[in-house]
Amino acid sequence: MAEYKQYITQIQENGNVMISEDVVCTIAVQSLSEVEGIAGLNTKGGSDLIEIAAKKNWGKAMKVQICENNSLNVECSILVAYGNAVVDVAKAAQLAVTNALESMTGVKVNSVNVNVSGIVHK
Repeated sequence: MAEYKQYITQIQENGNVMISEDVVCTIAVQSLSEVEGIAGLNTKGGSDLIEIAAKKNWGKAMKVQICENNSLNVECSILVAYGNAVVDVAKAAQLAVTNALESMTGVKVNSVNVNVSGIVHK
């Protein structure tokens, strides 16, 4: 069964540029990996800490919606490292994702919803 993928389409002088939702997820995940206080993303499957924090599974905790006007809505589930202020980490995550996506794709980010789904002792 083929999976339907969304694309950001930008019309250029010499043709179109199409950016896959997978690329958008990769950019968002990478930006989150650089935020201090984030221990990983919560994949909604495994309970094993190694599985949860494994980089290859990070995309499962990320949802991207590409709107008709090529703007983005992003939702991610993060694990916060113990000892960090949860609200501060979540705000930093929102800012990092917004800045990375807007600068790398050239599209507007409408919202970045951050679900803090756990605390991890590092």
